[in-house]
Amino acid sequence: MADTATLPQAIVAGGCFWCTEAVFRMCAGVENVESGYIGGSVPNPTYKQVCSGATGHAEAIRITYDPSVLSYGDLLDVFMATHDPTQLNRQGGDIGTQYRSAIFPLSDEQRAEASAAITRSQEDHKLPIVTTIEGPAEWYAAEDYHQDYWDGEGQRNPYCMAVIPPKLAKLRKGFAAKVKEGAEG
Repeated sequence: MADTATLPQAIVAGGCFWCTEAVFRMCAGVENVESGYIGGSVPNPTYKQVCSGATGHAEAIRITYDPSVLSYGDLLDVFMATHDPTQLNRQGGDIGTQYRSAIFPLSDEQRAEASAAITRSQEDHKLPIVTTIEGPAEWYAAEDYHQDYWDGEGQRNPYCMAVIPPKLAKLRKGFAAKVKEGAEG
């Protein structure tokens, strides 16, 4: 395991953060995933405030990853393939700007790669990609009960049981070489 203090990070928003977190926790090279809020105007927002849609924040995840195992480009390809980047301000039944599809690059290099990932993903979709490239923006970690949600409460949450397993199946099918050995979900 690499020293996470020196590893790069990526921030993406693709609907409910419980769902995107579950996908990336299974990816080889991912050392940590933190759910949180980004892209809004209210400092230190709460889940309730973000869910109202009034703060402008997106539910997002901050991924710490080992680029010798998983490149930023590959990470973005997984992201684009495991949510619907053609839905504007929603993912399935989750509707509002807080569920938008967005990439929040942390450097000029990430910004260029984000643009390239959107272009690559468009080849797989008939509808136009609506994923935005945003930021820089302030990151706010979500409340503790949202962290590692799928591994705990999510296994008993009917919404999660309906939405997350198909995303994990898509990850296993399309990115089998990127799944951690022994990862279950």
